[in-house]
Amino acid sequence: MKLDNKKIFQTLNPNKVWWPVVIGLGIVFALFYFDPNLTSENLKVVVDASPFFIFLSIVVIFFRDFGYVYRIRELTDRQLTWTRSIYVIIIWEFASAVTPSVVGGTAVAMFILNKEGIKMGKAIAYVMVTAILDNLFFVIGAPIILYLAKENIFPESALIESQLGNSLQAIFWISYSLYASYSFVMAAALFYRPRVFKWVLVKLFSIRFLRRWKHDAQEYGDQIIEASKQLTGKNSSYWLKIIGSTIFVWTSRYLMLNALMGAFVPLDLFDNIIVFARQVIMWIVMMISPTPGSSGTAEYFFGVFFDQFLQKYTFVTSIIWRLLSYYPYLILGAIFLPRWVRQVFFKKKNELS
Repeated sequence: MKLDNKKIFQTLNPNKVWWPVVIGLGIVFALFYFDPNLTSENLKVVVDASPFFIFLSIVVIFFRDFGYVYRIRELTDRQLTWTRSIYVIIIWEFASAVTPSVVGGTAVAMFILNKEGIKMGKAIAYVMVTAILDNLFFVIGAPIILYLAKENIFPESALIESQLGNSLQAIFWISYSLYASYSFVMAAALFYRPRVFKWVLVKLFSIRFLRRWKHDAQEYGDQIIEASKQLTGKNSSYWLKIIGSTIFVWTSRYLMLNALMGAFVPLDLFDNIIVFARQVIMWIVMMISPTPGSSGTAEYFFGVFFDQFLQKYTFVTSIIWRLLSYYPYLILGAIFLPRWVRQVFFKKKNELS
């Protein structure tokens, strides 16, 4: 498989940091301007936050990031050192932050792993495994969460009813169905019948109006077959570590907001379940966002999903939430990316000269 290096570097452009920042700030200012209930007083309530729970939310973020680093290191059979794993995750997160959620940073992740000395076949396999496991966390977890949260999973909001009607639930179920279908098909292709998958794919793209993409379909089928070979023979210990770290990563990601909301309002056990559940639903809905890192979309839906709990603290909590969970990866990516490029490309050139 050949990756388009030019497109990769267009994605890994530190200047792209500004687009999601501008979009996010634009939404914040728009909310201030159009919502008469939002005033400077909504920002002053930040002093009411519990320092302990703010600190706890930061600790949970570090746990999440450690989980990501641990997973990629174990996934690559420890071919990556701890330091290289940190670089990979930071740049991978940066790529995800500057691309729309529906696009993600998959090709960039393959590129990064390959440049770290991992053969392309293995890089494809590792990235596909992370994508499938991440998707399955939601596909399997969403029904469980819907059951635990009972009737409280979808927020009651006059604003969203006036603008979207009942379409929020429709958006969720459409997104969920697409995700579930894609995840199970890809899991079956990668772990069960990769050659059958390629045959079906090629037949599908042999249809006249799809024929122009037949070559790409053949190449993608070959990638699945090669990735499947790379994963053959992995023992149960390997998979337990990867699956366990995936659950740990996503659970930590969402518990951060539970801790942050606890800094402003008391939450009982059932409230915490609802907050966690709504994050899963919100994430699935936001997957169709066309903006980089769901900028703007995340800020909008945050108020819709959590105003019931936070009320006057909703606005300031949403800002802190994004400051802690999103913008650091833009900044870290812009710092680490030039260093990584020098280490990976210029170091190799010097070694060859």
